[in-house]
Amino acid sequence: MAGRPGTGRVGQVKEVTSLSNPIIKDIKALSNKKDREESGTFMAEGLKLVIDALELGWTIRTLVYAKAAKGKPLVEQVAAKTVARGGLVLEVSEKVLSSVTRRDNPQMVVGIFEQQWQRLEDLHPEQGQTFVALDRVRDPGNLGTIIRTADAAGASGVILVGESTDPFSLETVRATMGSIFAMPLYRAVPNDFLAWSRKSGGQIVATHLAGSVDYRTIDYRKKPTILLMGNEQSGLPEQLAGAADRLARIPQEGRADSLNLAVATAVMLFEARRHLLALEAK
Repeated sequence: MAGRPGTGRVGQVKEVTSLSNPIIKDIKALSNKKDREESGTFMAEGLKLVIDALELGWTIRTLVYAKAAKGKPLVEQVAAKTVARGGLVLEVSEKVLSSVTRRDNPQMVVGIFEQQWQRLEDLHPEQGQTFVALDRVRDPGNLGTIIRTADAAGASGVILVGESTDPFSLETVRATMGSIFAMPLYRAVPNDFLAWSRKSGGQIVATHLAGSVDYRTIDYRKKPTILLMGNEQSGLPEQLAGAADRLARIPQEGRADSLNLAVATAVMLFEARRHLLALEAK
């Protein structure tokens, strides 16, 4: 599978111009969730993202860069780091890069990284921490935007509850704008999440249409907070809503009867962390 290529080639830069190259075929297969899961890898585009990921300690399996990027100092540094860490480096034509990223004007650099999941049972929320728990989030753009927003707000992790869209899909990774590498990810079936939340020591604040509490009146200072957000179509099931310490609602007026999930999560996140956020003095 993609990312597995590379053994025995450490120290080499392999030039690839053919779309039928088996390594390229394996990398292209990462557009499928099944192949991502089997290989435990995913694709991230862009030199800055690859540099950030390496600095944060993520394991790179394969680095792919366009011929036109050859010789650029930062690209050469990333290539050297990839080789030093046992990864494979591919120098490819723009045609090959376009086919890998499915874009007409692709980024010049692509990295294939090992996925990272944290263990929910090892998570013990501390004072001042905020987590986002998402019930069966389905839209890759929503999930990516929420991961990016959680990062911007200083949250400590995103928990995926139930059958969710894959955070390591190309669409989601693009929407995170690099925050996929900074935000710890957890996953759990609903029963395991509920069992964990009961002993977590945190307060569960859930948004719900039946919520009677204005989200702005909740005390987010007294305990670590887990913001529990419902599925885009059906909201939170009773099983999860019933376990919340507070059922909150965002007051609205106008003709729209609901907010987009990513927007609602952003509103909740920045309110929950308002007492912790300040503009830095210039």
